[in-house]
Amino acid sequence: MIHSSSVFGVEGKGISVEVDIANGLPQVNVVGLPDPAVRESVERVRAAIKNSGFQFPMERITVNLAPADLRKEGTAFDLAIAAGILTASGQLDAMPFAGTLLIGELSLNGAVRPVTGVLAMLEEARRVGITRVLLPLQNREEAEWISGMELFALTHLSELKDSAHAKAVWEKLSQARTERRIFEREGPAWNDGGPPSQGPSMGYNQGRTAADPEDYMDIVGQHQGKRAMLIAAAGNHNLLLCGPPGTGKTMMIRRLPGILPPLDEADALEVTKIYSVAGKLLANSGGLMKTPPFRSPHHSISTGGLIGGGSIPKPGEVTLAHRGVLYLDELPEFPRSVLELLRQPLEDRVVSIARARATVCFPAAILLAASYNPCPCGYHGHEYGDKRCTCSAAAISRYRAKLSGPLLDRIDLQLEIPRPQSLDRSQDKTHTSTAELRKLVLAARVRQRERNAAYGVSCNSELSGKSLRQAAWLKPQAARLLEDAFQALGISMRAYDRLLKLARTIADLEDSISVEEMHVAEAIQYRRLDMA
Repeated sequence: MIHSSSVFGVEGKGISVEVDIANGLPQVNVVGLPDPAVRESVERVRAAIKNSGFQFPMERITVNLAPADLRKEGTAFDLAIAAGILTASGQLDAMPFAGTLLIGELSLNGAVRPVTGVLAMLEEARRVGITRVLLPLQNREEAEWISGMELFALTHLSELKDSAHAKAVWEKLSQARTERRIFEREGPAWNDGGPPSQGPSMGYNQGRTAADPEDYMDIVGQHQGKRAMLIAAAGNHNLLLCGPPGTGKTMMIRRLPGILPPLDEADALEVTKIYSVAGKLLANSGGLMKTPPFRSPHHSISTGGLIGGGSIPKPGEVTLAHRGVLYLDELPEFPRSVLELLRQPLEDRVVSIARARATVCFPAAILLAASYNPCPCGYHGHEYGDKRCTCSAAAISRYRAKLSGPLLDRIDLQLEIPRPQSLDRSQDKTHTSTAELRKLVLAARVRQRERNAAYGVSCNSELSGKSLRQAAWLKPQAARLLEDAFQALGISMRAYDRLLKLARTIADLEDSISVEEMHVAEAIQYRRLDMA
């Protein structure tokens, strides 16, 4: 029996590879609900064993993948199946494999290829007490981030004849992991004037450089739009921009990740694990994703592509944007059936996909940023020059009807972006750079973390119920204004709570302990699109 692993959802699942060799006609049977990729491993393993200097047994071989009631997929079992056959046939000593996790795909010549989902597999192995891992050399950077594991890296199946080689590789990887941990703890130096002076860094010591490739300085005017970006990033609030074409909606949103705090180590491991499972972990990422992800799917995306799905569910764009930004451009162009699926993730920060055999939960703590035109032609209410709206009232109604009230209710900031009055930069008084906005965001996040730690959350957008009432302490004038807005504008209780969260974030940006009237007033003006 050899320990191996698979991925179910975004979590690892321990799999026992049991191999039995008996007298009978030469054949290999793989049982335990294998998918086609696992069944085909028989031919890969047969060729790899023969081409690595071993003998493939000409007997009846049965390979069982336990637990047998869980469907298995992928190529990560190749190495474990090969090791099981070689130990069962007496060509390798079984002792080195005791208590060792084996994962890796085999090529026909015996080379060990990398697999996806290594972080998830190693986390599960550590949880059940397995501390030794034999894995492909190309997966080493990813595996180094799981502490407490002995790593044995393999490039070719023939290296199993020489255990000293794997031991030497592991010692080298162990030293690399120590150096990486020291770098992670100290962090690189700040290049944009230093971290915020207010309070401790709270793990935000990995600043980007001042020479950001996309800077808010590139955008002329749009002071209110930049202010909305600042508030959204500070409290991780969902954002919706409406305006005619070419006003800078997309430019502002695409620069949003530049002012978000870098991921702390726990979040970075979580995001990296998701991308590893999805097979999207970049080779040059250093093994760990430290910056918030930014996903911008096309409006032709399917429900499975956005939310996730499949017979064995895989993460969708919502999960790939976990701890980052999900940008939906031209929001009404998305099918309404797709948009309505965002309700649960925006409320619960998790995606639940039910199948006959199991229910899979994917993390989905996202900042939703969306933009759209006021009508199909784009110029309704924004006529200028020879640009005139050509849409009928019915066409505009159908266009906007794709955005339901419950969905808009879950978007905190809703802002109209007008056409700039002038492109003369000398007249622009809002020369706010990405670096300056980032400092304000980091300072506000520090205040939130210190205050909200008692409630088990970090960002204001995650507050709810009693914790929200305690964290967002309203001055009497502010409470009256919020009550008047609730009565006069006819907003829902959900929108009321989101107004309160928004006001709390605005107060944090102003370093105010309490929420005052001006903070509530500014929050109200960001909720006008769903009240029109």
